[in-house]
Amino acid sequence: MNIHEHQAKEILKKYGAIVPAGFFSTNVDDLIEKAKNLKTEKYVLKAQIHAGGRGKAGGVKILNTLEELKNSANELLGKTLVTHQTGPEGREVKRLYVEESSNIEKEFYLSCLVDRASSKIAFISSDQGGMDIEEVASSNPEKIITTKVDIAEEISDADCESVIKIFDLNSDAKDQAILLIKSIYKMFISTDANMVEVNPLILTKEGMIVCLDAKVNFDSNALFRHPEILELRDLNEEDPTEIEASKHDLAYIKLDGSIGCMVNGAGLAMATMDIIKLYGKEPANFLDVGGGASKEKVSAAFKIILSDKNVKGILINIFGGIMRCDVLAQGVVDAAKEINISVPLVVRLAGTNFKEGKEILDNSGLKLISAENLDDAAKKIVEAIK
Repeated sequence: MNIHEHQAKEILKKYGAIVPAGFFSTNVDDLIEKAKNLKTEKYVLKAQIHAGGRGKAGGVKILNTLEELKNSANELLGKTLVTHQTGPEGREVKRLYVEESSNIEKEFYLSCLVDRASSKIAFISSDQGGMDIEEVASSNPEKIITTKVDIAEEISDADCESVIKIFDLNSDAKDQAILLIKSIYKMFISTDANMVEVNPLILTKEGMIVCLDAKVNFDSNALFRHPEILELRDLNEEDPTEIEASKHDLAYIKLDGSIGCMVNGAGLAMATMDIIKLYGKEPANFLDVGGGASKEKVSAAFKIILSDKNVKGILINIFGGIMRCDVLAQGVVDAAKEINISVPLVVRLAGTNFKEGKEILDNSGLKLISAENLDDAAKKIVEAIK
């Protein structure tokens, strides 16, 4: 689950990080009233959307007066920002954040994330802050260092020094940076975060280490332990179909293709998407119905897939382990009759009770295409939509 910059900064501040003073609002007049409390020569106005690249898209502005702030806020609120992370459709700005300006001496990059390959926490640091880290990795890979840390109660001073070595700080700033690494590590572990990114992390002309921007992502599977974080969820920043899918305990991500996919198991879903691409078409979604798909769940999955107008056909790929293929097949039949599916439907069943499931499908009277295996299923759905 993603949160906004102003929310991320509040959490970091709670754990001891230094962030610029600032306020957010969904109303321009309210924002201006709050901005009057800032002790600053200039105002930094930031659009709050769940995407990077806001500055290049005109979503970050430095303003000299409250009048300029008001005019820019009126222009920005309700505007659709298109960045490299939003896609061509962009994202509407529904909340704004204003903070005090900072006197920047140096900019750095710092992030912390779960490294699944090593089962450790990885800190990525660079003295090339304020830029796309992907660009730095491509042009100057030696400017990025990765420090992998064992999961423990706290991070050691030695690991902290390894993380900040590339920053080349004086002793006072170095001490501040070590405290920051410790606070980020504690916050990361305590909140079940997946990723914390501070870009840029800055050294001010006054000698302070400050988090000038912040992005935080949390493990959705652990949110039941953090109701206070779940409250930060902004549904305006999420796809409506993905929100609807979450209500039915379906793992759904919308994509840009024409073949809708309904699969049980994330790995099988990825393989299904790959083989669709192998045969020259694009998947319209990732959809994992999980281990126990009832009629209601299958029906909800169909409705969600068909709500995408780009869908020209549907491929159902089920491997019956815990799930019985005959139960799933009956759910497919009942749901298909109820919804009246008008696009080609290819079904591949394997595993527990797959013969019984195939009989149910064959005797259903539905115009569906049965497949023997995944390769056969992919070929048939691609052919069916041509």
